Amino acid sequence: MCISDYRNLIVWQKAMKLAVEVYGLTSKLPKEELYGLTNQLRRAAVSIPSNIAEGNGRGSSKEYLRFLYIARGSKSEVETQLLLCVELNYLHSDDIENAMLLCTEISKMLNKLILKFKEQEKI
Repeated sequence: MCISDYRNLIVWQKAMKLAVEVYGLTSKLPKEELYGLTNQLRRAAVSIPSNIAEGNGRGSSKEYLRFLYIARGSKSEVETQLLLCVELNYLHSDDIENAMLLCTEISKMLNKLILKFKEQEKI
C-alpha cells in the first residue's frame, strides 16, 4: 500500500491536533511535574504523528506497520497519563475530554490502517 504523503492522512492530522492539545493541558500541570508527567505526556503525544510519518518514510509496508503499532502504543500511553493527571487532581475530567475523544478517533483510525497493511502482507 502506497501513501504518498502522510500529511494527507486524517489520522496524522488528528494526531497533530492531539499533540497541540496535550501541550496546552500540560502547561496547567504543577511545575514539579516538568520533568515527570509533563515531559512524558508531551513525548508520548509527539510520538504518535512522528511514528506515522517515520513509518511512511521507511518505504516498506512491513516497516510502516511496525511504526503504526508504536504510534498506537504511544496513544495508549497518552490516555493513561491523562487519566493519571485526573486521579492526581492536576486536571479535571472536563479538561481532558477533547484529548480523550481525539485518542479514541486516532485509535480507530490506526486500527483500520494497521488492518489494511496486515491484509496487504497476506497478498
